Amino acid sequence: MAQPASAGSLTSGAFYQRWLGPILRSDEGMDAEQLARTALSALGQASLRRTWPGVSSILNGLSGELQRRDMRLEQVLFGCRFANPVGLAAGFDKNGVAAAIWDCFGFGFAEIGTVTWHGQPGNPRPRLFRLAAEQAALNRMGFNNDGAQVLQKTLQRQRLHPPGKRPAVLGINFGKSKITALEQAADDYASSLELLAPLSDYAVINVSSPNTPGLRDLQDSVQLRWLVERLRRLSACPPLLVKIAPDLEDEAIDGIARLAFEEGLAGVIAVNTSLDRFGLGDRRLVQTGRPLREEAGGLSGRPLKPRALEVIRRLRAGAGPALPLIGVGGIDSAQSAWERITAGASLIQIYTGWIFQGPELVPSILEGLLRQLERHGLRSISEAVGSSLPWMD
Repeated sequence: MAQPASAGSLTSGAFYQRWLGPILRSDEGMDAEQLARTALSALGQASLRRTWPGVSSILNGLSGELQRRDMRLEQVLFGCRFANPVGLAAGFDKNGVAAAIWDCFGFGFAEIGTVTWHGQPGNPRPRLFRLAAEQAALNRMGFNNDGAQVLQKTLQRQRLHPPGKRPAVLGINFGKSKITALEQAADDYASSLELLAPLSDYAVINVSSPNTPGLRDLQDSVQLRWLVERLRRLSACPPLLVKIAPDLEDEAIDGIARLAFEEGLAGVIAVNTSLDRFGLGDRRLVQTGRPLREEAGGLSGRPLKPRALEVIRRLRAGAGPALPLIGVGGIDSAQSAWERITAGASLIQIYTGWIFQGPELVPSILEGLLRQLERHGLRSISEAVGSSLPWMD
């Protein structure tokens, strides 16, 4: 197992908290989207130049500090070997600019996108807001991305290892272009997937973002089945997963579990951002002066945690033990990761919690999971999946 940096050195986590901590502790200050764009620009340059001596030295240092290699954390799911169960959720690296280096931050896998066939600017700004006190965010980005053809070139320029031979598994999250009519959605998804399939370890059908008009209608079992069948007819279709919303009724969640089983989906990702305000409806955004109940967009982060956990439990009960589930939404500690895994998730993803807490969150989660395996006498993380075992302090 890799060891963290010595106490005397300035770790990435300490650097992050020193320079970004004050910004992240307030709703005001630097715009949240601009902050992310600045970080991604630097990461993109590092990914392209990762073999340069100075850049490789920095990335190797990050790897040594943030990675935790342990066979007990490894799993093979839908044909992919995951070095550990912690992944970067879709939405951060929309255009895949840092696809080659996410393993250096300790992730066992990363999901890029959401990508659409047509590049699109997304919704008007401001469209991403920090809720610092609640460790949450509101976003109404609207699938802003450069489009599938540009993403293909971006990934090719990074000279990635082929699927199955990468240090971290790479998933691509696919959405519907805003200008494409709902009745043509399947062809829109298919165009993107067919182009990018050779570059992806797995693919995700995103039908659950609240920020593209009509998109969530595709979660209807009839429409979703039609979409899945259309995509699976593509030659060399990678393992196919679907990402669902937390706002579905329980009956709809049960229907998706049945569909996943009947159609042979590789897995289900639960959940996307929520239109529910979880008691925060009166909370005002500094940038607009309006309460959250009047603001469009999906809520992510800590307030989403209880509902996201409920959905994983419901899916596991409906789908049985064989279907891989990926839990996302409000995971910001080793305990919340353990709770999601023991509820039935084989893998978990982080985003909002990672932004607030910084790069040390990943090794903190992995170390916490290993401690729980030891305390419960388990030999691997797969034995914990769906076990309902409690967190042990």
